[in-house]
Amino acid sequence: MHTQTGTPATRTSDPLPPSRVTTFSPAASARLPGLESVSALDDDQMWLHDALLGPFSGDIVEYLALARSTGGPVLDLGSGTGRLAVPFARHGFAVEAVDRDARSLDRLLDWAERIGPHVRNRITVTRTDLARLRLRRRYRLALLAGTMVAAVPPPARPAVLREIAAHLASDGALALDYTAHDPAGLARDPYRTWAFEVPRFDGVTEWVVARQAFDTAASSERITYFVERSDKTRIRRSIASTDKWIVRQGDLYEELHAAGLRVADEREQWLDERTRSVLLVCRTAK
Repeated sequence: MHTQTGTPATRTSDPLPPSRVTTFSPAASARLPGLESVSALDDDQMWLHDALLGPFSGDIVEYLALARSTGGPVLDLGSGTGRLAVPFARHGFAVEAVDRDARSLDRLLDWAERIGPHVRNRITVTRTDLARLRLRRRYRLALLAGTMVAAVPPPARPAVLREIAAHLASDGALALDYTAHDPAGLARDPYRTWAFEVPRFDGVTEWVVARQAFDTAASSERITYFVERSDKTRIRRSIASTDKWIVRQGDLYEELHAAGLRVADEREQWLDERTRSVLLVCRTAK
């Protein structure tokens, strides 16, 4: 991560005083913390949506390697537009993609159909909120990728984990990643602000100032995007936001254990001085 010293943060109308402005680049970190599950609100938001997800999709290599060891079918929870589901199907896995956003699932299916029936026929889509998850079959691999576990309200998380565990094959696995925050750091500075340019190829220049606000008492976070799009004739500004939950490591481990799952593998990388990206591979308890 690099401290922003230029002017992009002032190009859009951000009414909130930035505590720190950071420019992200694909080489700076493997994932952009806390942003992966934002859904595109309309066609004009697609560029931002893809920019947030595209450069930070290195986790697919780890998840594909795990799928090769477990086999399918694969359950992709919070699939979005198919960032994982479509490549998994291209690699021969049967995938059930679950998401609450109908537009995202439509884009997923359009992408699969453009590739061909050999991919489309391997994908089943289910529209539902993860907090109300009800599964109908067994899976060898379940994925809560892109910090999707942080999209599940903490009171609903134990039941969701139990539902997943009950539908895993005896030799199956649940793989999930989440962003672990330093509690003392959040208490000292509950806000983060950064700016970046969205790569577009349609003659529009798009700058974004993003504001991440943590509420430690409520274990929640909100990310707000202040967007400025300009072309030769006009400037347009818009605001979008996404809400997530702070995942506390101790609580998550207790919930996994209560669901009958054990952590078989844990990997982490530091994203900044107070933030870690943690990947867990969980197996059914013997």
